[in-house]
Amino acid sequence: MNDARRRELIELYRNGYQLIADALEGISEAGLDAREGPDEWSPRQVIHHLADSEMASALRIRMLVAANGAEIAGYDQELYARELFYDRPIEASLGAFRFARESTSQILDRMTDEHWQREGTHTESGHYTATGWLEIYAEHAVEHADQIRRARATLE
Repeated sequence: MNDARRRELIELYRNGYQLIADALEGISEAGLDAREGPDEWSPRQVIHHLADSEMASALRIRMLVAANGAEIAGYDQELYARELFYDRPIEASLGAFRFARESTSQILDRMTDEHWQREGTHTESGHYTATGWLEIYAEHAVEHADQIRRARATLE
């Protein structure tokens, strides 16, 4: 990946919180629990997922940067959604998502080319790189902001 593309993805990652905040603007309680389909997550569940995912992803990039060859643990997002009380209020999870992104963005801005070459092994998907991490998580909030908007549209 060239430096220009990396900077673009870092900016997309950094702006992920704002994309989610914009998708949630003016949402009602009914909107938080709307679903675009019976097996789809509601915006409320998406926010809790984003917090859990972001905290895990923040640890993953730190592990890769600090220890080349790190083992990166997977987790079952559906299990988390079922067992971690995803029906609770969203404010704390929204804050966790926001501040994990802000803190991690500061690390991404300081990473050298050597850091971007770091590799590890993911317990579920195998070979895992810092660049691959960025490609995944830069788009993550974009996809979920779209999901929130689609769920909200079911109430209109």
